Amino acid sequence: MEKIVENKILTYGVYENYINKLKSCYPRLDVTLLGKSVLKKNIYSLVLGEGERICLYVGGTHSLEWLTSLLLLKFCESLLCEEELAGYKTAELLKKCRLIIVPELNPDGVELFLRGEKACEAMHKSCEDICGGDFSSWSANANGVDINHNFNADWYRMRDFEKMHGITGPAPRRFGGFYPESEPETAALTRFCRNVDVDMLLSFHSQGEEIYYEYGSNTPGKSYTIAEIFSAVSGYSLVKNSGHAAGGGLKDWFIEEFSRPAFTIEVGKGKNPLPVEAADEIYSRIERLMVLGMVL
Repeated sequence: MEKIVENKILTYGVYENYINKLKSCYPRLDVTLLGKSVLKKNIYSLVLGEGERICLYVGGTHSLEWLTSLLLLKFCESLLCEEELAGYKTAELLKKCRLIIVPELNPDGVELFLRGEKACEAMHKSCEDICGGDFSSWSANANGVDINHNFNADWYRMRDFEKMHGITGPAPRRFGGFYPESEPETAALTRFCRNVDVDMLLSFHSQGEEIYYEYGSNTPGKSYTIAEIFSAVSGYSLVKNSGHAAGGGLKDWFIEEFSRPAFTIEVGKGKNPLPVEAADEIYSRIERLMVLGMVL
């Protein structure tokens, strides 16, 4: 069967169409709803496999980084249609691991960036006020909250950091909200993680070809070893948290809350948004990493 997922701009319609086609062609794929966005768009989770080990892969958190959603859709389809990936039999992988993929945590933000004012819907005035009508650097959700600053990991310190840099309210990027987990997208994911015994989390962002692997004293001892393996197979560099990248993020919260391995994978290199034409080359660099995330 010819692959469904192509290198296309992922407007919400294209994104939903891919998910519907994948479900139709591969009935063993379980498509569920994690929750709804500010503008009531579906936050999908794609569930593959039946193993006791549970891994969670999340993309599309920042609008400018929507290419991560496409990469996760590609990985999902590859697991469904290929007999072998990166030297591992996919049937065996999915017997041992249950993989949950949230390709696009921030569907509103991606639409706002890709389609501008046409995507604002009922929030037309507030969205335009936040960005002055220029959506070219929009990475937040429809409330102007950066979801990856909205998780409850040193959130209050991050809030002070934002204020020091003049970020005091809703903005196209880097505003972490008025309190932790204020946003429906954040709340949907934290609720899920508290109800499902996730063993490892990979949060995909762009860009820099970097891997963040630690956060405070709850970082598991094995996280560095796993990160070294990820680095070896992808060529990506290992980086420690600092500045605005330290706190408020999904990886940080997961480590602090559960003391289990979590990683931020910054895919590709260049300037966000990375071009859709780069998707195949980026995917080829990280496919083995994504497979090993199900194994290690």
